[in-house]
Amino acid sequence: MKMVLGGMDGKKEKMISESSSFVKGMVLGGLFCVFVTLIGHNKMGHGSKAHHHEHHHIQAPNIEDVSNLSEAERMELSHSIRVYCIILVKPKDLGNWAAVKETWSKHCDKAEFYSSESVKVFDSVVLNTNDMWVMVRNAYKLAYERYKDEYNWFFLAHPTTFAVIENLKYFLLKKDPSQPFYIGHTVKSGELEYVDGDGGIVLSIESLKRLSKIFEDPDKCPEQGGLLWKLSEDKQLAVCLKYTGVLAENAEDSEGKDVFNTKSVGSLIKEAMANHPQQVVEGCCSDMAITFNGLAPNHMHVMMYGVYRLRAYGHNFKDALVFLPPADSDND
Repeated sequence: MKMVLGGMDGKKEKMISESSSFVKGMVLGGLFCVFVTLIGHNKMGHGSKAHHHEHHHIQAPNIEDVSNLSEAERMELSHSIRVYCIILVKPKDLGNWAAVKETWSKHCDKAEFYSSESVKVFDSVVLNTNDMWVMVRNAYKLAYERYKDEYNWFFLAHPTTFAVIENLKYFLLKKDPSQPFYIGHTVKSGELEYVDGDGGIVLSIESLKRLSKIFEDPDKCPEQGGLLWKLSEDKQLAVCLKYTGVLAENAEDSEGKDVFNTKSVGSLIKEAMANHPQQVVEGCCSDMAITFNGLAPNHMHVMMYGVYRLRAYGHNFKDALVFLPPADSDND
C-alpha cells in the first residue's frame, strides 16, 4: 500500500512540476510578445519621437504676410509653387472624370488621370490594377520618376473631389518643399494619424522622395498591405511615410478652420444650420477652403461657376498675390 501511495505522490509531484513549467512558459511567452510589440512601435519613424508625436496643425499665411512682400517677391512666389495633380479614376467614374477634366484640374500646373484600366474616351496613365493601394503606390512612383525635377508639390485626389488650386498655392506660400510635408485633413485611428484621402493629399517633393525609397522595402511598405488585415490606401500611405519620419499634418486657415474638407459644401451647410443656425456661412467653411468631396458631376460645374465666374459687383477682395495659369492652359 505504501508503494502505491508513493507512486501516486510521485505522479502528483510530476504533474505539479509540469503545470508549473507550463505556467512559466505562458508568462515568458507573454512577456516576449509584449517586448516584440514595443520594439515594433519604437521602430516606426526616426526613433521614439514619431511614437510620441502629437496632432500637428499647420496654418495658411496671414494677409499681412503677403501684403508686406515686394512686387518682385510676389511674382517670384507665384511662379515658384508648382503643383502636379494626380487624379485616381476607374471606368465607373466616367461622369466625374469628365467633370474634373473640364473644371478644376485645368488650374493645376499639370494634371494627369491615373486609371485602373484603359478607357477609350479619355487619355490616362493606365495602371492595370483595381487595388486602390497599388494604384496609389504606382501613381506616386511614376510621378516621382517623371516629374521630380519639374514640380515641387504633388496633390492626389479622387474624382469626387473639387479643388481650388489657387487656394492650395496660397496655403503653401511659406512652406519649403525641400522639407517633408504630408498635408490634408487628418484623422486618428488608434495610434496612427493619417490624411483622409477623401479630402485630397498633398506631399512635398521631399516627402515623395522618401516615399519612393521606402517603396523598395517590402517589410516596411508592402505592395499588398498587411498580411493579417488590409488597411485602406490612405492609412497604408501614412504607415509607409511614418517609417521615413514623415507625419500627417492638419491644414487650417489663419482662424483655425479646416481647409481640406471630406464632405460637400451642401453637407457642411446642413451641419452648420443644425449646429450654428445664427452663423451658417461662418460656421460652415473656411473662406480659403481648398477641397470639398462627394460631388456629383453637375455639382462640379456649379462649384466652378461659383468659384471662378460669379462676381458680386463692387466687391473687391484686393488680393495681393496672383497665381498665373500655366502657359498652355485653357483654365478660367
